[in-house]
Amino acid sequence: MANIIEADLCVIGAGSGGLSVAAGAVQMGARVVLIEKGKMGGDCLNSGCVPSKALIAAAAAGDAMRHAGRFGVSGQEPGVDFAAVRDHVRGVIAGIAPHDSVERFEGLGVTVIQAAAQFTGRREVVAGNTTVRARRFVVATGSTPAVPPIPGLEAVPYLTNETVFDLAERPEHLIVIGGGPIGAELAQAHRRLGVRVSLLEMFKVLGKDDPEVTAVARRRLASDGVEIHEGIQIKAVSRQGDAIGVTIEKNGVETTLSGSHVLVAAGRKATVEGLGLDVAGVSYSAKGVAVDRRLRSSNKRIFAVGDVALVEGLGAYQFTHVAGYHAGIVIRNALFKLPAKVDYGALPWVTFTDPEIAHVGLTEAQAREKHGDKVAVLTALFAENDRARTERATEGLVKVVVGSRGRILGASIAGRHAGELLQPWVLAIGQRLKIGAMANMIAPYPTLGEASKRAAGNYYTPTLFSDRTQKIVRFLQWFG
Repeated sequence: MANIIEADLCVIGAGSGGLSVAAGAVQMGARVVLIEKGKMGGDCLNSGCVPSKALIAAAAAGDAMRHAGRFGVSGQEPGVDFAAVRDHVRGVIAGIAPHDSVERFEGLGVTVIQAAAQFTGRREVVAGNTTVRARRFVVATGSTPAVPPIPGLEAVPYLTNETVFDLAERPEHLIVIGGGPIGAELAQAHRRLGVRVSLLEMFKVLGKDDPEVTAVARRRLASDGVEIHEGIQIKAVSRQGDAIGVTIEKNGVETTLSGSHVLVAAGRKATVEGLGLDVAGVSYSAKGVAVDRRLRSSNKRIFAVGDVALVEGLGAYQFTHVAGYHAGIVIRNALFKLPAKVDYGALPWVTFTDPEIAHVGLTEAQAREKHGDKVAVLTALFAENDRARTERATEGLVKVVVGSRGRILGASIAGRHAGELLQPWVLAIGQRLKIGAMANMIAPYPTLGEASKRAAGNYYTPTLFSDRTQKIVRFLQWFG
């Protein structure tokens, strides 16, 4: 006989957003059911952020060995055991997995069901032989790799982020389709591990960020030996004996690249199929579940968080930290009936190439479109930072966009540890601080963070060192 569970909250999907909602709600006294048909931890733990950053760390270790000579330390081309690299990645995942495990959540008091979930009504879900009736539901099903409709692609074995971390042997030539953050990160990591890499992008590699900032990472990709093909169309993919051929066209000229492996990194699509959302009265599309800024769907008892949430007027941002942010919004709405709303005004993101690219707020182009000539752009180069010089990491810059009366509108950073350096700017924009708050900060020496202070200080340079200021100083000297 089927089991029937009554709950306050039923969460579908045990990725970052779903786990955060479930853990928070149960510890606040709610009766919580968590349903997951795949691996606990979702994409981030098993095939996304965690394994990719572990692979990047392995690649950075190899690159450090390769270039150690610049510090007077004997450097050499590293020997790469790809199976051992894979084991390193799996070990990192295994170390984090207990935090996301069934056992931990059951220990917190969550009822965990490991089965596929499907709505059978507006307030009812079936998973396996269990029916869950809840006051509120949260759809946290995440996203999966999007596969572009390239002729012949379906007939060849291709990799995605869900399979690339299982490679036990080093590819001879990896062809990466997609020059966004995932494609760029994995292209560089594999190149540093000794793989020949071709990176294919229809538009510009890393084209969604400020071009002055992304140029830093693009130059490093090229100097690392990644073969970049931009502004191209992929016409076909085909078998070429034991190899895979990818035919591209640029300016009317066709070229076929021959590789041993193809990695598809052309974006992601929301996981909405098979959930019975129609039966539940939930509006959705291939882009995700349509929600208002309180993350409520067209059925106000059903919320959506994370990659699957398509927020009215704001769109979808597929980042783990956004899923965690959404969790807090949902808990306040679903448990406390507080009208908390999504605000992406201080939403940061980081691309973990080397150098890293980090951004929050408006880009220069966005700021000028919105505020016109009232915008001031401040920059500070890593090449002028003493800590960066000591570490031979002088590629990069801090770029800050300031509006009228010194209000900080946005910040972009390219350079070592850019993701860490961005965080004071996230706070500043979120708290609506003015540029003086950053300029007056005491930064310890020598740190990379001094670059942020220097950029902020440049806001005052035209006034401080002007002819008028010099005249005032000379005048005041007459009074002793």
